[in-house]
Amino acid sequence: MNAQELRAKTPDQLREDLANLKKESFNLRFQQATGQLENTAQIRKARRSAALVKTILNEKAAAAAE
Repeated sequence: MNAQELRAKTPDQLREDLANLKKESFNLRFQQATGQLENTAQIRKARRSAALVKTILNEKAAAAAE
């Protein structure tokens, strides 16, 4: 996911993506705790993607408030 693709989405789609990323992050943390996670970089990628989605949601909210 890149920022241009995310900015083209509606806020509802972004919230759905954020929920999916949070679920993915939880599953990755669970895998790490049980020793099943092979690629630990996935956790960082999921967290950063969630942060990007939150940032774009905040940008859209600020633009709508103006």
